[in-house]
Amino acid sequence: MSSLFKWLVRAVSAVLILAALALLFTYYLASRSLPDYDAEREVFGIEAEVEIVRNNSNVPHIFGESDADVFFGLGYAHAQDRLWQMTMLRRTVQGRLSEVFGERTLKADELMRRLDLYRLAQGAVSAQDADTIRALEAYSRGVNSWLDRVNAEALGRGAPEFFLFDNSISPWSPADSIAILKLMGVQLTGHLNEEVLRAQVSLALEDARVADILPDIPGSGTAALPDFASMFPEADRERDFAALRPADPPSMLYPSPERGLAGASNAWAADATRSAAGATLMANDPHLGLSAPTIWYLARLDLASGGVIGASIPGVPALILGRSADFAWGATSSYMDDQDVLIERQNPDDPKQVQTPDGWATLTERPSIIRVKDGAPVTLTLQWSPNGPIIPGNHYNLGAVTPPGHLAALQWTLLTSDDSSMTAAMKLMRAKSVEDGIAAGEGSVAPSLNITMIDRETIALKTFGHMPRRDADHMTFGRLPAPGWRKENIWLGRESYAANPEFVAPSGGIVGNTNNKLLERPFPLHVSWDWGDSQRVQRWQALMQNREVHTRESFIEAQLDTVSITARNLLPLVGADLWFTGEAAPDGTPERARQRALELLANWNGEMSEHLPEPLIYMAWMRSLQTRLIRDELGPLANAFTHVEPIFIERVFRDVNGASVWCDVRQSAPTETCTEIARVALDDALLWIDEHYGGETEALRWGDAHQATHDHQVLGDVPVLRWFVNIRQSTSGGDNTLLRGRTSGRGPEPFNNVHGATYRGVYDFADPDSSLFVTSTGQSGHFLSRHYEDLGELWRRGEYIPMSLDPELARAAAVGTTILRPAGN
Repeated sequence: MSSLFKWLVRAVSAVLILAALALLFTYYLASRSLPDYDAEREVFGIEAEVEIVRNNSNVPHIFGESDADVFFGLGYAHAQDRLWQMTMLRRTVQGRLSEVFGERTLKADELMRRLDLYRLAQGAVSAQDADTIRALEAYSRGVNSWLDRVNAEALGRGAPEFFLFDNSISPWSPADSIAILKLMGVQLTGHLNEEVLRAQVSLALEDARVADILPDIPGSGTAALPDFASMFPEADRERDFAALRPADPPSMLYPSPERGLAGASNAWAADATRSAAGATLMANDPHLGLSAPTIWYLARLDLASGGVIGASIPGVPALILGRSADFAWGATSSYMDDQDVLIERQNPDDPKQVQTPDGWATLTERPSIIRVKDGAPVTLTLQWSPNGPIIPGNHYNLGAVTPPGHLAALQWTLLTSDDSSMTAAMKLMRAKSVEDGIAAGEGSVAPSLNITMIDRETIALKTFGHMPRRDADHMTFGRLPAPGWRKENIWLGRESYAANPEFVAPSGGIVGNTNNKLLERPFPLHVSWDWGDSQRVQRWQALMQNREVHTRESFIEAQLDTVSITARNLLPLVGADLWFTGEAAPDGTPERARQRALELLANWNGEMSEHLPEPLIYMAWMRSLQTRLIRDELGPLANAFTHVEPIFIERVFRDVNGASVWCDVRQSAPTETCTEIARVALDDALLWIDEHYGGETEALRWGDAHQATHDHQVLGDVPVLRWFVNIRQSTSGGDNTLLRGRTSGRGPEPFNNVHGATYRGVYDFADPDSSLFVTSTGQSGHFLSRHYEDLGELWRRGEYIPMSLDPELARAAAVGTTILRPAGN
């Protein structure tokens, strides 16, 4: 027995030693790709010395004797810190993910091949001006210089992920950068999803009820839409439009966002008359899907036009957000309606032909081969009608609204090679004034953004991007898929840039946008039917008007504000007949739990603090309530409404145009009242909370449910590894707060924070070097780096780092300085 015990000890010890050695070896290999920031290198592709000074937050300050050399340095720094992210972005837009991940990403690759964005990006290189082309070329040389060093010195393949997946990396090119900018357009647009869903809902409900669940943002009325099914009389409505189901959950790395998770953002500015220090102020926080690392990369560039500092996107040689010494700019999603679905009627005698206003037209076709890891290649036949690419029914749930004998084509401003958006971004970055900034936007095509900007004296907001010119007689006003053979449904080109919304030096001294409806203009100059939520803007208006003058601190306070106007509006309405009714029920009963919850909510100010129980009770209640209201009318299609629709609930409980009918369960004999449904929904919510979190109601924490999920897009679900690569944080805020933390709406953790302010910047021209910024994770994409998540903790706490253009400050706090010298000199 003693001998057996000794051998067991030896065996276990050997296993532990081998495991430790394996971990050490793995760490060694992974750590080889951590860049040395304090180095001197000779490189090809620059004319003179380039200096990259990284401050203690790992923000590179890049200095060179020419702009081309500075952009070389940015490419070099991007590749050092975000090589894996850059290659994934490029593979996504190229439709080449399946070469690495196999069948799991086939759907994503198919969509990108059919949109043909990479080929369009290649064509768009020639649409840029000479300065931009030189910047793109120099940036590509910088990326490739780092790739050469990785290969020459075996620097851990450039990133730890390349030990697990295909590590082949083709050289970077200017088209790659333009393609990534186009990819951002895919991720910021949701109108196609809205068109399809509106068509599905219109097939299931009468018009008045469609206006309840998919309401117009308050304002003047909208012309009546045609019945969707009546536009396709040859289709059997019962048979062909019966598949009223929500879209499938996105597949791995699918680039198009789910409904409700397209772009959002906040931005506001004050002129000198509304500033305590007598100088212009601005704050901006763009909202995107949370990930590790974030999409943003902070940098300072020392250009001939002056220094600029702010947020870039790895792979793109421009600062998308930021400031210079005299000018600052920020971006919010404009929600411009830049997509239309056209249903193409196929020729019964030749399905490769579709009907046009001028007769039958033959589809343009091209084969495209997707190579699949561990699988056979897949050959697609890409098709285009005169209106745009043909998108199969398995994308965007188009199959549910495309009758047999028809195809769905997509009109989209993004789908052009005549795209000078990169040049517009470069000009905006070099602007010296609001006038220059507005002029820069004329070349912007897509994605469409609202650009808030300030100079030393003026504030402004201008919508960038092409606005489609629609016929005033368009059958669906761009709100539903429309017959592609009708002339009035086909775009007539684009509106002039002057037609884009513009607000310069407003009389009130403040301008801002929370994705709210910007203006009221008749179709077709309406800009959009679908906007961001109508709630955040109410809180923003109150915060701006509560002070006669503002400071940097008051703008930060607004950025971090967690009060939900939605909760303040809905709770008194929904619970009107439930507050303080009856005697206290016995402990342990559902009635007592309901009373305790209502007591908490009655004394709550709507602050969505991570430390409070009320936000969790409120969110669970409203989610349960909406489900009960819509489930019997919409059936499985109810699953498409993953987030609470505040205007819908308000219409129901105010009985707008008979909307209280939603409270009656159609399948039951009694007629249920809205009060009864509200009571039952609250009981459902409390039961769900008890099952998931337990404990005393007063001890619940919203932050336990509202976890920010900065997940690695590839390794985030891999056992063990996910503990190293994912970043999870308890967070405040919610769907409709200025400190926006959009919930997932799906799965067993529907309140996870998945979409929020991935960048925050506050710029103060009274003291420009007191300007601040932060991102949601850190500068490095390497999970072993201390800069992988260091900014994320500041972000969670509502803190920032300085935004200074002073080179001596950067050098004084440097964690490393890289000197690049021309090879051979």
